[in-house]
Amino acid sequence: MTGSTKIDFIYLSEPDMIRAGVTDMPACVDTMEEMFELLYRGDYRMAGANSNSHGSLIHFPENSPFPNMPKPTPDRRFMAMPAYLGGKFGTSGVKWYGSNIANRDRGLPRSILMFILNDTETGAPLAMMSANLLSAYRTGAVPGVGARHLARKDSRVAGILGPGVMGKTALSAFIAACPQIDTVKVKGRGRKNLDAFLAWVRETYPQITDLRAVETEEELVRDSDVVAYCSSGATGDPSTYPTVRREWINPGTFFAMPALGNFDDGVAGSDVRKVLDNPAMYDAWYDEVPKPAHNWVPVVGIRFLDLIEEGRLERSALEDLGKIVAGEAPGRQSDDEIIMLSVGGMPVEDVAWGTVVYRNAVEKGVGVKLNLWDAPVLR
Repeated sequence: MTGSTKIDFIYLSEPDMIRAGVTDMPACVDTMEEMFELLYRGDYRMAGANSNSHGSLIHFPENSPFPNMPKPTPDRRFMAMPAYLGGKFGTSGVKWYGSNIANRDRGLPRSILMFILNDTETGAPLAMMSANLLSAYRTGAVPGVGARHLARKDSRVAGILGPGVMGKTALSAFIAACPQIDTVKVKGRGRKNLDAFLAWVRETYPQITDLRAVETEEELVRDSDVVAYCSSGATGDPSTYPTVRREWINPGTFFAMPALGNFDDGVAGSDVRKVLDNPAMYDAWYDEVPKPAHNWVPVVGIRFLDLIEEGRLERSALEDLGKIVAGEAPGRQSDDEIIMLSVGGMPVEDVAWGTVVYRNAVEKGVGVKLNLWDAPVLR
């Protein structure tokens, strides 16, 4: 084969990403829905021997002979999250993830993310993107996909635990899926974040006529139609994770759980449907960490697998969101069903939304063109 060896790609800053549509939540929910069907059909690959790994994580030791090596402080991690997604996407990419909860004291986000999108045929870069908004919106959109298929169509009351970025995007996705929402309850730890969240809701969603902060998780869950647990925190002790108790839950409630969370024995019972965003990824996670796995991976789907290991839950009780989206398993079947969706986050989501945003950027002429080479020195 002959042809030009020149390779250019585009750099997209955060303002460029916004101009290219990264904050278009309804479009992001639609894109994630397409991604879930491809996921269920198997037209994707992630890392690991089983092609379903969440990512590759650098672990820092508690004690190191090297004084400059970072300590394993809360949420201190570096992670690479690669994936390929087929269908109309046909692209590959990797998100590089640096995180430290102490960033907040520096006025920085907890996580600072970059994403590289590649041509699948040649491996050449197509774009290098600021990825904080990319990641936040694709994560928030998954609760929206869940709500589209698993929440009551007349849902009006949303409860959001954690008034940060993930709480905002989860609420945006809930409203995209359930446009009758007119009441929002939020619980947070600090007044500053709460006030910022309340101001953002008032400005962004004037149709919300009842907006209030609550003091407890019980107040948040009771009488809510859709609930998202979106708070961050230290892992290791599940008794400290935000918890859902069965006695708080009204018939018909839908839970999306994209952050650390726990639940009591009542929620573990058979009258709460339990859905995973990608069962194979949870199996891969479970194989990669010590047991009980929920100590290490704090999402509720891993707690489901711990319960199976303990003989307290049947594997057949776990459902696949992709299968539901593909129309090969039922979504909500009655107004009284209580449904909990575990949202683990997957690099195929970054590839899906990153591809859409990249193509928008090319169409709109957004971004800075950079040259890799005209001709490679080594080949």
